[in-house]
Amino acid sequence: MASSSIVTPPQNLASTPHYNRPTYLMCPPEWFGVDYVINPWMAGNLHRSSRDLAFAQWKGIHNVLRGVADVRLLHPEPGCPDMVFLSHGALVHHGVAAVSSFTHPQRRPESEHLSKWLEAHHFLLWNTPRETAFEGEGDITFNEEGTALWAAHGVRTCRRSHRHIADAWHTPVTSLHLVDPRFYHLDTCFTPLHGGFLLYYPPAFDAPSLAAIDAAYPANKRIAVSEHDATHMACCALNIGRTVFTGELSPTLARQLFDAGLDVVQLELSEFIKAGGGAKSLALRLSDLPITHGTLTR
Repeated sequence: MASSSIVTPPQNLASTPHYNRPTYLMCPPEWFGVDYVINPWMAGNLHRSSRDLAFAQWKGIHNVLRGVADVRLLHPEPGCPDMVFLSHGALVHHGVAAVSSFTHPQRRPESEHLSKWLEAHHFLLWNTPRETAFEGEGDITFNEEGTALWAAHGVRTCRRSHRHIADAWHTPVTSLHLVDPRFYHLDTCFTPLHGGFLLYYPPAFDAPSLAAIDAAYPANKRIAVSEHDATHMACCALNIGRTVFTGELSPTLARQLFDAGLDVVQLELSEFIKAGGGAKSLALRLSDLPITHGTLTR
């Protein structure tokens, strides 16, 4: 298929998790603001965000996340207003962190600060060449089991980065082409959920990509969201076991998730949506997926 590329995995890739319970890294929005325009969400919100409200909303997700996971903090740095969107900075699995190579120069300083923290906490860094754009969990995500990757290209992350990132774990990867500039990252329109479900916005993808999604997820496992929910960052959801943390949802979508056996925690994230981010982008997963979803046999 034209939109897919596969890397053959090895037969024995042992899991060496750093953590024995769900663990995330977050960065307080001390310097957050819509100070420039690098995506369509920012275009109408330049200098219209409230740092005080953003901090209150960030503390809301931080507090509820601490109820089910360990949360580590990265010190925010001046000149990095988007550093709060920490999941864009890397993809972490089996103690390896593939560090982002941001498309826009405004975000490139974030990589150095995150890399220092990851190195200090004994992660093996997998660096991406400067000319190969890649934006962490924003555009590449593991399936629920952590055995294969889904990766997006077309807006921020370039397709040639997909094989490079997959090689960090010798993992198969399926490439998806984003065609709507509003959904500039994969996490804005595609999130695998516990139980083999998928939360996604089909119009964000081209036809070959939709065919690849349909082949991987049966119809009864695909939860397609409306444009209303998609533009409220419903798909940018943080999933820990059966609990889904996301922004405000329509009653219809909330019912669909409930019927799928998932518990939904709806959060007020309006300030971060102004900059093009949602719940998932505010926390970088550090624990392996079997730990995160509570499926690892101890």
